Amino acid sequence: MNTVIDTMMAHRSIRAFTPETITTEQLETILAAGISASSSSFLQTTSIIRVTDPVKRKALAAFAGGQNYVETAAEFLVFCIDYQRHYQLSNQVQPEFTELTLIGAIDAGIMAQNTLLAAESLGLGGVYIGGLRNSPKEVDELLGLPKYCAMMFGMCLGHPDQEPQIKPRLPQKVMIHQDSYQALSTDDITEYDQQTAHYYQTRVSNQKSGSWSDHIAERLGKESRPFIKDYLNSKGLATK
Repeated sequence: MNTVIDTMMAHRSIRAFTPETITTEQLETILAAGISASSSSFLQTTSIIRVTDPVKRKALAAFAGGQNYVETAAEFLVFCIDYQRHYQLSNQVQPEFTELTLIGAIDAGIMAQNTLLAAESLGLGGVYIGGLRNSPKEVDELLGLPKYCAMMFGMCLGHPDQEPQIKPRLPQKVMIHQDSYQALSTDDITEYDQQTAHYYQTRVSNQKSGSWSDHIAERLGKESRPFIKDYLNSKGLATK
């Protein structure tokens, strides 16, 4: 083990922050680490909007479903697919292909993970804000995103003001397949459900009953954000 792996294994989502700011040097280092992430074919299809305006922060918190830590975190970043600069360089670029949307979304996720890991390595904490996709067109308008640039998710960063437990993850034997896909063993999930049920019941905040399987049935048993395709299409993305 080493300090990088230790930081990865200790990941927790932080939703409560102290008033302490992140220094300019820290932020520049964090963003440099994010930009250093892998990029498909060196296309560099991601942009980050750093939101410092308190009025916009308040609006984004509301758009995300009332997640107040969007307002209180030291920094709030919005990760976007961005083909506008590519199109500006060459009008031969065709951002409407679905494969390019996938590339942009994957690159945004990779860049964001680098960003968060760098922050955590400095003793900071953060949380992803996928809730911005509850109101994609409103967020888009607020941030002034041009055509071929689409919002994916946000990220709060700051100094942690809480100590949440680490969530138990699915065992490797469930998630890792060798040479071909292996059928799920329900015994492995039963054991994991017992772990997650105990976690939900004993964690410091937001205690609840139920298991991971219950959670999956609840979250994936209905359509989520049916308007997101129309949003992407309206940005000139994933139309082909």
